[in-house]
Amino acid sequence: GIRRRGYPSAAMRAFCADIGVTKTDSLIDIGRLENAVRENLNASAPRTMAVLRPLKVTIENWPEGTEETLDYVTHPESAESGRRKVKFGRTIYIEREDFMEVPAKKFFRLAPGQEVRLRWAYFIRCTGVVKDDAGNVIEVRATYDPATKGGDAPVGPDGAPTRKVKGTLHWISAAHAVRAEVRLFDRLFTAEEPGKRTGNWADDLNPTSLETVEAWVDPVHRGDAPGTTYQFERLGYFTVDPDSTRERPVFNRTVSLKDAWAKEAGK
Repeated sequence: GIRRRGYPSAAMRAFCADIGVTKTDSLIDIGRLENAVRENLNASAPRTMAVLRPLKVTIENWPEGTEETLDYVTHPESAESGRRKVKFGRTIYIEREDFMEVPAKKFFRLAPGQEVRLRWAYFIRCTGVVKDDAGNVIEVRATYDPATKGGDAPVGPDGAPTRKVKGTLHWISAAHAVRAEVRLFDRLFTAEEPGKRTGNWADDLNPTSLETVEAWVDPVHRGDAPGTTYQFERLGYFTVDPDSTRERPVFNRTVSLKDAWAKEAGK
C-alpha cells in the first residue's frame, strides 16, 4: 500500500534510523514518517503543475487563436535537472481557492484589481468575473503584462524590479490540459491513538481519508510509468498509479507539502 502511494524505500530506511530501537513499546507520530518522505522526495522528484479544482481564467488582452511556448525548470534546486517546454495561451485554469471575489486580509492571490505572478509565465491582473445564475464565479477575466515574461518584473534604471507581487500561482493551459483522476489520500485516523478515547478504534476513522477529484494535468504526463513521482507545485507529491492509462492518467497523493495535522494540533 505505501509503495503504491509512492513512499520511497530510502525514506522508510531514514525513518527507521531516525526513531532508533528500544526495548519498550512506544508510539511514534506518523508526521515523522511523512517528514522523512518529504525530505527524500524534495531532493529527487521533478516538478510539474496540475490543477485539482479548476477555475477558468480568460486573459482578455492575449491575441485570440495564438499560444506561446515557455521554459519550465523541472527542479529549481538542481541545475542538472534541466528545463522542458509548457504551453501558454488566452485561457488557463488556476486553483479555485486561489481566487476570492472579496479577498480576506492578507490574501495575496488573485482578486479583483489584484496582480499575481503565474509560475514561469507572466503577471496577470484580475479585471472582472463571470457568474452563473446562482451567483457563483465560473470564470475570471484578466489582463497580462507582456514585459513580465518568465514571471519577473521589468528592471528599472537602478537594476531593481519596478514592482513586486506577493502571490505566485500555478496554472495549466486550458487548450492543452489533460483530464486526470487524482486520489487525495489523507491519514486513516483522526486520533494519535485510535480507540483510546472510546475503546473502539473504528470511532476514530477519518471519514475524509480518501477524496477523488477530476483534475487537469500537463500533457507531458501521458504515458507516465506507474510508480513515477512528481511534486505538483504548491500541492504536494503525487505518484502515478498502476490504474493509469495514456488517455486517463491516475495519480495518488503520496504526501502533502506541509503537515496540516500538526497545524491543527497546535491550535
